[in-house]
Amino acid sequence: MKQVEIKEKTMLLNADGTLNAKGWSRRCLVDYNKENITPKYRKRLKEWDFYQTSNGHFMVQLNFANITLGAAATASIVNLDTGEKFESSALELFTEKKFQLASKTAEDISTFAYARKGVFFGIEVKEDCRYLTYRGKCKGEPVEIHLVMHHLKDNQSITIVTPFENPNQFFLTTKYNCMATEGFARVGNLKIDFSKEDTFSVLDWGRGVWPHKNYWFWGNASTVIDGKPFGFELTWGIGKEDGNTETCLFYEGVAHKIGKVSLKHHPKEVGYMENWEFEEENGRLSVTMTPFFDNVSNLGVKGVLGMFSHQVHGLFNGTAILDDGRVITLKDVYAFCEYVENLW
Repeated sequence: MKQVEIKEKTMLLNADGTLNAKGWSRRCLVDYNKENITPKYRKRLKEWDFYQTSNGHFMVQLNFANITLGAAATASIVNLDTGEKFESSALELFTEKKFQLASKTAEDISTFAYARKGVFFGIEVKEDCRYLTYRGKCKGEPVEIHLVMHHLKDNQSITIVTPFENPNQFFLTTKYNCMATEGFARVGNLKIDFSKEDTFSVLDWGRGVWPHKNYWFWGNASTVIDGKPFGFELTWGIGKEDGNTETCLFYEGVAHKIGKVSLKHHPKEVGYMENWEFEEENGRLSVTMTPFFDNVSNLGVKGVLGMFSHQVHGLFNGTAILDDGRVITLKDVYAFCEYVENLW
């Protein structure tokens, strides 16, 4: 599959709301000029900043999402060893013109704050780090999260523009990997400290106008191998992928683009806790995930509206090949892959 790399700054949308930019970039070169979305499609607009932080034993998910019908600030603290989960959120309805996220790209220096209904969620993006703060409650107990996510100097990411059959629908996303993270998460008397020596975060920055029904796989890793930051980004299923794939390796802050990735067996058929075997079309990634925890989420009414996901966490073993032919060996690397069916 031929991949189209965007190498110069470009606008996402034409004046009529159709896509101007198509392809992928290793920096945030696509400006999200949402003012060109036509009124008909603004009702379908979805925007989010989703951060996931983990040291392989505890995971924190922080998200602010505005899908026009409503907006939500959410926090989740999960013990990956035991499955214990703590959740906190605030929800607003009919938010087409409210609670606008700050940035046109995932790299923009920006500040965003939401403070309503007993919840505070703040995101401050600086040149070399991101500060995230969340305060709320879980079953009456106070929740407090403070995280600092450090960027590598000149860190590359992957941004991709995915079209749909309808020329006025699109998905613009950036995955920003390998952010060494420090801070803490507290709920009630439980406090979890995170050290940047063993804790990493990924940003899933998404903006789009989608059809009602979608599915996707999303796999992501951030770790250190032989003293060097390494990660991967694997997403497929959503939209038209005939020109580009949202698949990439990261090594020492450099993006190494790879091709289409697939699974030997669909987990829906063989079971989510069975091994997941991944293969890249050119042999540049060959890994197997041995699951140890399935973070299941069923939000909505099946077949009508909602998001139904299995985010499976496990240990990955296998090989990845960089652009220059170097082989990176993965041995019991903690990462995850999810399968989501989405109706919204």
